[in-house]
Amino acid sequence: MPPAAKQRQKSAPTRQAITLKGSTKLVTEFFKYAVNTVLFQRGVYPSDDFQMVKKYGQTVLITQDAALEAYLDKILGQIQKWLLTGSITQLVLAIVSKDTRTPLERWVFDINLVQTEGEEGTDAKDAVSTKPEEEIQAEIRSILKQIVSSVTFLPIIDEPTVFNILAYTSQSAEVPADEWVDTDPLAIEAGKSQQVKLRSFSTDIHRIDAMVAYRYEGS
Repeated sequence: MPPAAKQRQKSAPTRQAITLKGSTKLVTEFFKYAVNTVLFQRGVYPSDDFQMVKKYGQTVLITQDAALEAYLDKILGQIQKWLLTGSITQLVLAIVSKDTRTPLERWVFDINLVQTEGEEGTDAKDAVSTKPEEEIQAEIRSILKQIVSSVTFLPIIDEPTVFNILAYTSQSAEVPADEWVDTDPLAIEAGKSQQVKLRSFSTDIHRIDAMVAYRYEGS
């Protein structure tokens, strides 16, 4: 009698849950690549200062300037701490004229802690998301592609610029006094500002809504 045939059972693909810590890592990483993309696309730093790397299934540009990289890493390290405690509500990358300090663009990222389903009083630190990371990365790709294509509608910047990163935090946020100070919001004056809403992405723990405001003098 021939041996009984055996069939290998395929197990269902596992879906790894995303915790608050994992969501924070994804959001912080997004800010890193978003800031680098803006700085490259808007010519704040020379194109030679950037190198191409693979991320989110596409090619993105990241700085090779050691001083800039260290500066951004320090800022992102603090932002990561605020994300974990839910004490940051908005991140702004402001591009200003180097000579006149006139604000030219404000890239705004609103940060929201998504209400998690479950028992009332559930702490954010216990939040868990089952949203596939591939889906989150697809949403991030869409935002980064929008930033790249923004050159088609944003005014040409034909003067030297610098940038500032502004963080809007809750009153209870722990703020390192030697690194962050209260500052001018670098708003673009009323009547000379145009806004374009960009795509958003969500980890189902954090939701990031993006937009860019730019100075427009008119014809």
